[in-house]
Amino acid sequence: MTRPDGKPFNQFRHGNLKTMLKRGIFRNLFQTVDTLVTGRGKVDDALAEALEEALIGADLSLTTTETVLEAVREAAREQRLSDSESIKAALRDALIQTLGEPSDTQMRRAPNGPSLYLMVGVNGVGKTTCLGKLANTLTKDGHSVVLAAADTFRAAAADQLSIWAGRAGAHIVRHHEHSDPAAVVFDAINAAKSRGADTILVDTAGRLHNKTHLMEELRKIGRICERELGHKPDEVLLALDATTGQNAVRQAQEFTQAVGVTGIVLNKLDGTARGGIVITLRSELGIPVKLVGVGEGIDDLLPFVPDRFVDALLSTD
Repeated sequence: MTRPDGKPFNQFRHGNLKTMLKRGIFRNLFQTVDTLVTGRGKVDDALAEALEEALIGADLSLTTTETVLEAVREAAREQRLSDSESIKAALRDALIQTLGEPSDTQMRRAPNGPSLYLMVGVNGVGKTTCLGKLANTLTKDGHSVVLAAADTFRAAAADQLSIWAGRAGAHIVRHHEHSDPAAVVFDAINAAKSRGADTILVDTAGRLHNKTHLMEELRKIGRICERELGHKPDEVLLALDATTGQNAVRQAQEFTQAVGVTGIVLNKLDGTARGGIVITLRSELGIPVKLVGVGEGIDDLLPFVPDRFVDALLSTD
């Protein structure tokens, strides 16, 4: 994703991720490797068991953990790894490889006309706040943004988004409470066209993901986008809470089946949140993580960069 001047979009402060995750999920893992490798010179059962325990404890699923460990074992065999530093490097490489190509994490843009990003997810995962922060970043990068307050069911959702619109310098389209969410999106698309805006950010309701009527509303919004723009939403972003662990996988499966999720925004990745769920989601569902939320500040929405993310998780600082 690029800015209107051709420069890369989202020049976030990449270095902050390591600071935010300094109490990260694998902070003791490298020390464990050092202890167990010393005197052994190989990946034996004791080391494999310790690695497995750490990875599962960090919210990697059993299947994903086995995939990572097999990659480490294979590297150890083929390269005859015998010291802790090379084994730690093999672990890092396996985790990065599991996260897919870096290009998968880039936000997609429409080749012509405004790009539309649809934010979905259950209640309480920070969809509205994420959209506000994204709008702020986009406007700073020179984009013109229209926010669509299509969560017409949650009290004060449109008011909250209006505050963010004011902070970001974005235009907002809103209707009265309990109005048709698809009608809000329709008006936002037309407002973007008339104003010459290049980006539309759509907030949506977040009732429980197993509710049929919610999913049908999201499908209707998708149909409106396709009819009015000539294409599906450029991104369907699923907001997830990093602290929910494996339940995030279930949510991702439900929303992907209903509305074709193209990327994940992982919130609450600061403090003691176990961010390993990122690796499971990418490995098992094939859905790339696009953005991560690491704090409450307006600039605490970062692009997901696989190698930087893994380095932050493995940091012992």
